[in-house]
Amino acid sequence: MGPVVVLGAAGQLGSDLCRLLSERGVRHFPLARRDLDICRHEDVARVLGELRPSIVVNCASFHHVERCEEEPERAFAVNALAVRHLALICRELEALLVHISTDYVFDGEKGLPYVEADPVSPLNAYGISKVAGELFLRALWPEHIIVRTSGLYGRRGSSVKGGNFVHTMLRLGREQGEVWVVTDQALSPTWTADLAWGLWAVVEAGGRGTYHIVNGGWCSWYEFACAIFRFKGMAVEVHPVTSDHFPGRARRPRFSALESSRLGELGLCPLRPWQEALRHYLSGQDVP
Repeated sequence: MGPVVVLGAAGQLGSDLCRLLSERGVRHFPLARRDLDICRHEDVARVLGELRPSIVVNCASFHHVERCEEEPERAFAVNALAVRHLALICRELEALLVHISTDYVFDGEKGLPYVEADPVSPLNAYGISKVAGELFLRALWPEHIIVRTSGLYGRRGSSVKGGNFVHTMLRLGREQGEVWVVTDQALSPTWTADLAWGLWAVVEAGGRGTYHIVNGGWCSWYEFACAIFRFKGMAVEVHPVTSDHFPGRARRPRFSALESSRLGELGLCPLRPWQEALRHYLSGQDVP
């Protein structure tokens, strides 16, 4: 088997995936944006042609939801056109392409966790661009895995967002002693270390197609924040508010929790509950 190339390797998921591959002795090349911009198509074709990977994992994304509304062309370039080009390159190299997608491909009107077969209906530019990337990949190269996930937090934090929700809550809790968090949006909080494990398990099991990989269960952002402070033993007042408290251009789904219904086809179990994963994450020495 040829090496694994991880694009977006400096991000939350990319860094945790590279750590997992190192621990398992899998030969891989971590490529951050500074190493390879996936929108520079000629560079991508040249580098992947030289490395000859058997698997390419695309963790690169433009996922700042508000900025995607302000820069829809950039969102489409990164989240759709770059994926189209990657699919064509992987087809030429006969390499498996693993692509990370999002719960924001759904509109949140179902009222129950979404399964892989549910129809997509994005509400914002970010979700639209991610749906387009999925469609390009399915149309161009059958040797693919699309991993939809939700509410990511990890060791590295998101460079685009200046950390992640857990980091932000801990910082605001220490600085202010109180926070305001929405109650009317629900998600499946997911630790990127667990996601990396689940993603690689699907690869090793020979999975193809679309999979939802999230920590089990769901909660509102308010409940997520309360759990963060409870597990850290911090006395922070968490004020429940609605989404109107934080006006923005992007519409967000009210209930975008995901269910990992296809993992059983591969003999795999869903990831552990989100509360257990969060408690484990917060017990680590590298959490700020």
